[in-house]
Amino acid sequence: MDNNSLLELVRSSINEEFDKTTCVDISLKEKYPELKEQRATFVTLNLNGNLRGCIGSLLPQRALFDDIVYNAKAAAFKDPRFPPLSQDEFKNIEIEISILTIPTPLSYKNTSDLKDKLKIGIDGVILKEGSYQATFLPSVWEQLPNFELFFAHLCQKAGLSKNCLENHPQIFIYQAEKIK
Repeated sequence: MDNNSLLELVRSSINEEFDKTTCVDISLKEKYPELKEQRATFVTLNLNGNLRGCIGSLLPQRALFDDIVYNAKAAAFKDPRFPPLSQDEFKNIEIEISILTIPTPLSYKNTSDLKDKLKIGIDGVILKEGSYQATFLPSVWEQLPNFELFFAHLCQKAGLSKNCLENHPQIFIYQAEKIK
């Protein structure tokens, strides 16, 4: 599969909202049959090195092609942390696509055991405690490169205290193929 075609798919999906005369190239589905496989993706948009939108699916719900189109538009226009992307911002947006493996539970005895089992920089993490849940893609390790910092932020993202690992939440891990 051609990475440039996938990045162009994100760009054209977003541009469709600005310019109603453009549309996504559905012929990509025929050119790359793997785009018909059910896969989960995240689309991350950065502007001037800062996060500008990030929306995705943790589990496969639709064909890879459709998941990328859906998440591209959602990251640009429906991320609740940001106003909708403007056309001026769109001109300078940096795109990253993460194609996820299926999350698997990671059993651990305690925080130290979790730290030993987790592959820092490789594993994406889903943290779940009761009705609270959050995830960080593997690429988040680049901004939060140590275990303690990573989990303090992940716990807070889930709406829990930054030391929520003391409560032994469920942990799921996945990996991501990153396309930039």
